[in-house]
Amino acid sequence: MTSTPSMTTTIRPAGKGDTAALATLIEEIERFYGSTAIQPFEERRAQVEEALFGSPPLASALVVEDETGELVGLAAYSFLWPAAGSSHSLFLKELYVRDSLRRQGVGARLMAELRTIAAARPGCSRVEWMTDRDNPGARAFYRSLGFAELDGKIVYRSEPLGQQRLE
Repeated sequence: MTSTPSMTTTIRPAGKGDTAALATLIEEIERFYGSTAIQPFEERRAQVEEALFGSPPLASALVVEDETGELVGLAAYSFLWPAAGSSHSLFLKELYVRDSLRRQGVGARLMAELRTIAAARPGCSRVEWMTDRDNPGARAFYRSLGFAELDGKIVYRSEPLGQQRLE
């Protein structure tokens, strides 16, 4: 995959050298969602490294880099099976662009890049994601790209046995 410059940003796959910057960006994302129980940096960094670069990796990420080389956004995703029939899907877990770059087409470029990644993967039948009902900005963003909200799914969430949430 090649870098895609636009305005003052580049979108590219996350590399191992991005681990610390991703851990910092994830703290920013947590604060954006209102979390006050922030995991210690070194724990977060180790989890990012394990998730993206462990054996096997649990996820993949695209990063958005500004003209100074600072990470200012990301799209974290995984492939899930099964999707339709025996195919699989690309599941977007997190799409985040720093406020200073919102409404400049960066999020739309991330979505287009994810759809390109899905199309290039044999057997991938769709891209799926969720957003909170009480996030009107995200809902408006996806609508502006021509995506319709689907009814019919209810999301459940549980912590693993013996673990407590950070929040």
